[in-house]
Amino acid sequence: MKARRAIAVLLLFGAAFGYLEAAVVSYLRILHEPARLQFYPQRPASDLFPLLTLEQLQSSGPEQQKTLFVEIGREAATMLMLAAIALAVATNARQWAAAFAIAFGVWDIAFYVGLKVLLDWPPSLFTWDILFLIPLPWAGPVVAPVLVSVAMIAAGIWCLWREEAKRPLRIGIWNIAGVLLGALVIIVSFTLDYRNLLTGGMPHPFNWGVFGLGLGIGVASYARTA
Repeated sequence: MKARRAIAVLLLFGAAFGYLEAAVVSYLRILHEPARLQFYPQRPASDLFPLLTLEQLQSSGPEQQKTLFVEIGREAATMLMLAAIALAVATNARQWAAAFAIAFGVWDIAFYVGLKVLLDWPPSLFTWDILFLIPLPWAGPVVAPVLVSVAMIAAGIWCLWREEAKRPLRIGIWNIAGVLLGALVIIVSFTLDYRNLLTGGMPHPFNWGVFGLGLGIGVASYARTA
């Protein structure tokens, strides 16, 4: 598939899928509202924290417990679908990684745009959000994953354009290691506070130093190749 067509497919899929995810979250908020009012009656509906603890979730009834497992399954299915659309437009591993980066980045940004349209949330880019639940809660200000998504989209588009121009990126083992290390450090920055969140605490200040280190390592490693 030509790069221009592949990128258009990925942009359209990511945008539509992001809105679909936002719609699902709007339904989930309605489902969780009874439990939220039971344990945090004074908390505004727009506030995500503190999270319900596992004990609170268990005491809320089987239906509330079931939604947790449904949500974890939905997250896994989301990653599988993004990987699948990338596979559909790629012919090698390098193209697949680039396509996945584009689809993921657009999906993530479209998700927050959809939430703003449907729920008028988040109030600002520095509002905290739960990013993932697999294998433990990831959390951080909305602007952090958006920055990662912008970098992923730019890197993916550049890689696919180079493929079509018959000048594919030659990514060495050390560059790959650097990108993966940067991604790992970013994930660590999102999960540093998981113990506190699981016990119903409010988020501690986000560690921008760890996040910036991870993003810098990843971007620098890719830029060296690009």
